[in-house]
This record gives sequence, C-alpha cells and structure tokens, in this order.
Amino acid sequence: MSELNRLEKMKFEKLFGMGSGYVLNFSNRTFQDFFSESIGIEIYEERFQKNGPSKANHLRAFWEIGSDALVAKAMQEMLDHWRASNTLRGYEPTEIEKNLAVECHKAVYRLQANAPVENLEAIKGDPADRSFSALSASIRESISKNKPEAALDRLHTYMTKFLRALCDKHGLVPDRAKPLHSLMGEYLKHLKLKGAIESEMTERILKSAISILEAFNDVRNNQSLAHDNQMLNYEESILIFNQVASAIKFIESVEKKMDRPAAQPPADDAWTDIPF
Repeated sequence: MSELNRLEKMKFEKLFGMGSGYVLNFSNRTFQDFFSESIGIEIYEERFQKNGPSKANHLRAFWEIGSDALVAKAMQEMLDHWRASNTLRGYEPTEIEKNLAVECHKAVYRLQANAPVENLEAIKGDPADRSFSALSASIRESISKNKPEAALDRLHTYMTKFLRALCDKHGLVPDRAKPLHSLMGEYLKHLKLKGAIESEMTERILKSAISILEAFNDVRNNQSLAHDNQMLNYEESILIFNQVASAIKFIESVEKKMDRPAAQPPADDAWTDIPF
C-alpha cells in the first residue's frame, strides 16, 4: 500500500483530468499497455476494479494497493507521458498545470525515498512466459505489503529462471542441475568473450555477484519459505532484494546494448558523392 496522501492524490487527479473518469489521453488499450510496459502489471485485474470500471478508478485502486516503489515508478512515467503529449500536440501548459506538475514530481520523489527496494521495476513479467509473470506479480505483492522476507524463495526462483533464459538466448545451454551462482558464472564468461564488459571494476563487481548468489542458495534453502525454516529478518531481506534487483537491472542494460545492431561502415564508393 503506497503512502500517497490525500492532497497528493488530489493534485494528480487535477493534472490528469480524472474527474470525468478518464486519465489523460489514454484509451482502454493504451492505458493497459502503459502499465504493462512501465511496471509489468495488468491494470485491469480484478483487484484494481474495487472502485469502479473507469480508468480513473483503476488508477485510484492502484494508488491504494501498489507499493511506494511501484506507484512512484508509474507516476513518474505518467508525468513523462503528460509532458510528451503536450509537446507533440503543441500545447503549452498553464501556470496552474505547471505548478501541479512540480507538486506531483515532489510526491514521486517522496515515495521513491520511502521505497525499500530500489530497481524493483527490473523484476517484471514476460507476456510469453506465464511463470515469469506469476513470479513477478507474487514478488511485487510481497514488497507492496513490505514483507520481503516472505518472497526470498520466489526471488531465488525468479533469478534462476532469468539467468537460464539468458543462457538459452546465447546458446550456452548449461546443465539444468547447475545452481544459481554457476549460471551467473557461465553468463559472465559469455559477456567477457563478447567484449561486453569494458572495465576491470565492472568485472569484479559481477564476479562478486557470483559469490552473493552462491550465498543466496543457502538463504533460499535454510532461511526462506521454500522449506519449514525460520525466515530471515527484514533488514537483511531488503539488502538481498536490492543486490539482486540491481544485478538484474544492470544485466538488462547490457543485453539491450548487445542487441543493438552494429553500425555499418560506409560503402567503398560513399566518398564519390561528396561535392568537391
């Protein structure tokens, strides 16, 4: 449950034109796509219909149900959408609207400061893999309830599936019995081979992640709900979540960089068109 207060909600409602039931210029489909792409949730799930069927009511329910981290992430992107839409249609916001936008940004910053897990948005679903999506939703729900210790076993499963999917993508095909830290080792070797790591410090940080994930195996087996265990304490659970989410976010940025097509050199006769 987010700590967005009544006055902050009023400011978002005014800026986004929610009094009529709409939210900005979103259609039902684009509203659904926005939440799916920005934070990996299905905004038309039954749990977000508690206040009524309109887009504005779904957003209000999200404010009530979502964690500080998720609400901050979604509202930041919605403010970006508001700004971009104004620019594209050549609309200059009024002074009142500009002031409201500043106040809404302040609310986002406050929620971000409250969020216990940084980079939570990196733990997201995959429309092509129902188990990924189910794991992501379950993990986010535990974080929204501020109970990270209850989701450590699912975070371990998520990270294992995440690394196996990357290994499959790059044709590494490791033994299915390999533990989490070994998958990370296989993937790191591949990054080095591809020249995707540019500094020794980055390599050392990723190597330390192998040790962290090896220790995570023990936490999963002996200090999580994977078995009949005494759960790890809250503070250490938050630390583990932040370490894992940070690694996932970095890996995703590396993958995006590797997926970009290489720049093509100019053709041999390209210089013949130069007018001198």
